[in-house]
Amino acid sequence: MSETGVVDAFARLGDDVRAALSERGFDTPTEPQRRAIPPLVAGHNALVVAPTGTGKTETAMLPVLDAIVQRKAEGHVHGISALYVTPLRALNRDMRERLDWWGEALDIEVDVRHGDTSDYRRSQQADDPPDVLVTTPETLQAMLTGEKLRTALSDVEHVVIDEVHELAGAKRGAQLTIGLERLRELSGAFQRVGLSATVGDPEEVGKFLTGGRDCDVIEVDVTSLVEFDVVAPEIRESDERLGNELVTSAEMASHVRAIRELVERHDSTLVFVNTRQTAEALGSRFKELDDGIDIGVHHGSLAKEARIEVEDAFKAGELDAMLCTSSMELGIDVGHIDHVVQYNSPREVARLLQRVGRAGHRRDAVSTGTIVATHPDEVAEALAIARRASAGHVETVDIHHGSLDTVANQIAGIAMGFGDVAARRAYRVVTRAYPFCDLDEATFREVVRELHTNRVLYLNEEADELSSSGTWQYVYANLSMIPDEETYEVYDMAAGRQVGTLDERFVVNFAEPGETFVQRGEMWRIAEIDEEESRVNVSPIADPSGEVPSWTGSEIPVPSGVAQEVGELRAAAGAQFERGADTESVARDVAGRYPADADTVAAALDPLARQVEAEAPLPTDDRILIEAQGRAITLNAAFGHEINETLGRLLSALVGQRTGSSVGLDAGPYRIELEVPQGVRASEVEAVLRETDPAHVAALLELSLKGSDTLKFTLAQVAAKFGALDRSKGRGVGFSRILSALEDTPVYDEALREVFHTDLDVEGASDVLERIQSDDLAVVRHGERTPIGVGGRSSGQELLTPENADASVVKAVKERLMDDRVNLVCLHCDDWEQETKVRRVREQPECPRCGSTRVAALSPWADDVVAALNAAPDDRDDEQEKMVRRAYRNASIVQSHGKKAVVALAARGVGPQNAARVINNHREDDADFYRDILEREREYARTKAFW
Repeated sequence: MSETGVVDAFARLGDDVRAALSERGFDTPTEPQRRAIPPLVAGHNALVVAPTGTGKTETAMLPVLDAIVQRKAEGHVHGISALYVTPLRALNRDMRERLDWWGEALDIEVDVRHGDTSDYRRSQQADDPPDVLVTTPETLQAMLTGEKLRTALSDVEHVVIDEVHELAGAKRGAQLTIGLERLRELSGAFQRVGLSATVGDPEEVGKFLTGGRDCDVIEVDVTSLVEFDVVAPEIRESDERLGNELVTSAEMASHVRAIRELVERHDSTLVFVNTRQTAEALGSRFKELDDGIDIGVHHGSLAKEARIEVEDAFKAGELDAMLCTSSMELGIDVGHIDHVVQYNSPREVARLLQRVGRAGHRRDAVSTGTIVATHPDEVAEALAIARRASAGHVETVDIHHGSLDTVANQIAGIAMGFGDVAARRAYRVVTRAYPFCDLDEATFREVVRELHTNRVLYLNEEADELSSSGTWQYVYANLSMIPDEETYEVYDMAAGRQVGTLDERFVVNFAEPGETFVQRGEMWRIAEIDEEESRVNVSPIADPSGEVPSWTGSEIPVPSGVAQEVGELRAAAGAQFERGADTESVARDVAGRYPADADTVAAALDPLARQVEAEAPLPTDDRILIEAQGRAITLNAAFGHEINETLGRLLSALVGQRTGSSVGLDAGPYRIELEVPQGVRASEVEAVLRETDPAHVAALLELSLKGSDTLKFTLAQVAAKFGALDRSKGRGVGFSRILSALEDTPVYDEALREVFHTDLDVEGASDVLERIQSDDLAVVRHGERTPIGVGGRSSGQELLTPENADASVVKAVKERLMDDRVNLVCLHCDDWEQETKVRRVREQPECPRCGSTRVAALSPWADDVVAALNAAPDDRDDEQEKMVRRAYRNASIVQSHGKKAVVALAARGVGPQNAARVINNHREDDADFYRDILEREREYARTKAFW
């Protein structure tokens, strides 16, 4: 495109729109507008990649509004001319407000439609369609089945998809792509415009948007307009006092203080955190401060009214800062933001760019952000992410290719929308969508037959025709591809309004009348739980301590590229330490390459310096360090979450197969931790890495996944989308029964595909094995724990907490113990044992065979203890006799104290003697019980090297 064409972008628009632009005060276009408006006016499909706040909405909509004005002048507009699709209802509201002015100025009717739109308004929209309809992907699914709305949709000539990067990596996005092809059956070809944050593969997202058709990619480079700083707060003397004031640790107080100082230096700050729990925990600490700084809390589990209240207060300047999660990453308008704080590592480059990109937005202004990192791994990770962001090394979007439950969902929609329809036509519609372009006809037919079996639709094999059966009930129950999770409404009885929501697992495991918890950063006491209405009635209290609710949502995985750069940083700094350099000089050198001062860098380098001092090998980007002590074997491997999870599952399964015993696993981005049976050596783990055929990784993992909670949960969700499981009646259905019934169906194939896609990286793990076996990747062993090896979360990092652990720490300990597995063994009849999660253990465990309460709660990996119990008394050696005596002491405590004993015995390093002390110390106070367990675990972590 010529330079003149770019400069004259607004000149491409008609007189009415140019007059509205002048009235609105838009004199010159922004960069996205300069570059994108000409091809959009020409009718091209386009993907516009630019930061939030750079006028992307107007970039897309000005050419669309101009086209509608022209067609209206020619008398050609009857139904809906344009759809504006957003992933969040909150964005619906936001876009409606932004587009209303243009609609009034240009005599174009703009309306919004989503799940909460009244029946009356829906009826009006069907009878008298607006020119522009703002909606969500799920509401579009419903619209495609309505007779009058299908007529209105037949006039659609433009579809704008906002935040398309958010949809491209999700099944609801895959569903939308088929929905757009169904829309094309009604309206013919239409212009597609996608608005996206920075992504690593815009061409791929363009194909996702258009179904592989021609697409202009207009990408605005964001890296020159963002600046980052990484800080690691040092604990000051004042933080000890602040910690006492906030009922938390000096370390946590230093984080609060560091964030507060950043907020004080700016006018309006967004403070991003990675989880809702962190938002509530941090928000509650800020509420305790009485220092004139007002900080609101915003996340997806707060009531709509509560979120709007915080958004409006921030926009009006009544709040100094807003604590938020990914709910605020997208383009919700909250006014001017002059700085972004990211608490903890953002985990991904794309996430950091999107969050920090929310600051600034004046023409050519630089957006600034500070990452507050809290421990050495996280500091190194934040440094790597910030450097990669400045260099433009952004992760690619992981599109769900070929998700079969999405295919099932859309076949049902097609059958309902078109009535009797040829199966071949349905196949053509589905495979025009980019995520399904490689779907073969045989697999498609398997999905159709499964739907027929489940009575979702009727398949006439002879005529090769699909027709609606019980389809409408299925379609309206499955408008969304988001997995259904039961939630409870939190209702403030005093104010007479909803506060937010709680997940079912939190209500079941914690909530009962009298308990207190945190929401909106405030404390609430539960007055009543109404199961029928799924409501928790609460009243506000001033108590500074309370549980932080748990919400569903997995940890953000650290990509392999980020973890590998942490490994490179270790290698470069380690080489300097090995040459005799001190931490101060190495930190100054590293700080020259990363956006942080030398003191912050030194916090990341401390374990490396101690590793070299201990003469232990350094784990790097091209070296795995295996270290072992007792039954704990740790692989220090800088490959990121998904590759390490895959390798960990593989090792756990194959080592377990070789020994005939279970192997415990905990994987993070820099470590794979195994708890192995007694006698298993690190050399055997290394042998698995060197001998396993990389080509067999997928098949071996499938076998290992069959009994896993991950596959069970996913299978239940996928089965519901196939109509094979009624969610309202599915609770309590045995997963083993579901598994056996669905194993040879497309339901099982899809559940397995989703686990591989979402949680694992088979290709990456296979590549690691190939590199090991070709000696391109070194594997070294060390006979004891190293400073880097014990630095991870799984190695006791979370145990090293203050004596007066705050409520969020107590809650984390409780959740961890409740999710631990325990093997219950009857010592009376010797004929029953059961492995289960601690939370599922009855208040007084007893043997279902003989009714005895003499039940031992053993580690799932204590096969040697079970073997000793099963051995004839005369055949036991001295070590086995000790194991048996210890098991009987264990059972005695369980008999006396029930589930509380099981909880204590599940803790790390807490044997029968310590468990009894802990229970006797705290019979009533639940929080102190868990604090005491924490202290015992700390003691174990400090001293286990000497055991």
